[in-house]
Amino acid sequence: QVHVVEFGGGLAQAGGSLRLSCAASGRTFSMYAMGWFRQAPGKEREFLATIRWTGSSTYYGDSAKGRFTISRDNAKNTVYLQMNSLKPEDTAVYYCAAATSWSVSGLYRSSAQYDQWGQGTQVTVSS
Repeated sequence: QVHVVEFGGGLAQAGGSLRLSCAASGRTFSMYAMGWFRQAPGKEREFLATIRWTGSSTYYGDSAKGRFTISRDNAKNTVYLQMNSLKPEDTAVYYCAAATSWSVSGLYRSSAQYDQWGQGTQVTVSS
């Protein structure tokens, strides 16, 4: 099993930045990708970004393009989400997830493709 935990959430002002971290442990050698999602009250879980554990492929959701950057440090088994130009609508609980099953598409944009989830970290952006 792969276990993940997020940290780094908090308060930010509109236009500011936050960096989220996600540490993975366990059978990390079995991971295909890690991703970031978020969920605001009353809304569906939204895909933000994904990165392959090997190689350099990254993909971003519409809300993240141009503002968020996903990166990884394999030696530390850690994935990061750098969030810039934050907006109040970015307020949500942010989740990190690990995909341990191979996806035909290789895009890993769907929450269904991830089987190990962190507990979430709150991000609040003020106006």
